[in-house]
Amino acid sequence: MPRRALKRASKRGQWSIGFDFVVCPLVCFGGKSVNFEFSEDQNLLRDQASGFLADNCPPAAVRAILEGDAAYDTALWGKVAEMGWLATCIPEEFGGLGLSYLELCVIAEELGRVVAPIPFSSSVYLATEALLMAGSTEQKETWLPKLATGEAIGTFALAEGPGRPTVKRLATRASDGKLTGSKIAVADGDVADFAIVVAAANAPDAGDGASWYLVELDQKGVARAPVETLDPTRSHAQIEFCDATAQLLGGAGQGWGLTQRLLDRAAILFAWEQVGGAEACLDMAKEYAMGRYAFGRPIASYQAIKHKLANAYIKNTLARSNCYYGAWALNTEAGELPLAAATAR
Repeated sequence: MPRRALKRASKRGQWSIGFDFVVCPLVCFGGKSVNFEFSEDQNLLRDQASGFLADNCPPAAVRAILEGDAAYDTALWGKVAEMGWLATCIPEEFGGLGLSYLELCVIAEELGRVVAPIPFSSSVYLATEALLMAGSTEQKETWLPKLATGEAIGTFALAEGPGRPTVKRLATRASDGKLTGSKIAVADGDVADFAIVVAAANAPDAGDGASWYLVELDQKGVARAPVETLDPTRSHAQIEFCDATAQLLGGAGQGWGLTQRLLDRAAILFAWEQVGGAEACLDMAKEYAMGRYAFGRPIASYQAIKHKLANAYIKNTLARSNCYYGAWALNTEAGELPLAAATAR
């Protein structure tokens, strides 16, 4: 395949993103080049994950969840926990594997490729990451080992109504360790054991105007109701809090800044899932085009179909290049991580 590159000049100097249709991309920013390529061990992890999911998450299993009453595939969840994927980035001192975010990106892509119907993203990209970012030692010791083994499922509760969430629109509040409010479309909120809840700070001028609270969902003062969404592979719920016991997570008045950081980090991992799903769709389209005959030959031989497949391939390759940039920024804690997240979205 030909090697292609996208180049652009900026006022601060030259930067470029180059990518190869077969090899991983070369990324150059601020005059520094990063030859990004997954390691041999990471590619081995990909092969293992792909084989495992082919055996344990075939399309028939996914469809059974989509058309049934179960919120997620509990059998697959248990096997994923046994594989250690839930513990990928959790430090060893809290029962995790202590691996890098690059390994988690590899796993995310393979999960997205099969549309795995499990609460992986809510529990790993959001709840686990929130605890790693802002949890106290006691909170980490309590929850991270349970998250690592799949004993506990976590989620993140932000939205309270239609439209983009903002600090000014937050109506959920906490006082004296009790939280009251409502959250909508909480991913996996109907099956989670706890939620990291974004609530308005007690004082209007307190920090950035919001705080994080850890709330166990199996308690008086919490009511959950499943809601239908456009994505049937992930369950969602509306959660009502009425004087529910809540623990402050992180500093008071720091919640909105933490939320933006968390969503940027999670966006990169979600993007890897989307790349995996997009490539699976392209593979299925190619297979169908090769096997479907019209006028005595495969429809893939017709120029109009070739163009559609080629355009999809180009879009997928560009998306993958953006994901590589995001993975690098996430793994190195680069200052341009928000830009990388916006690019990968």
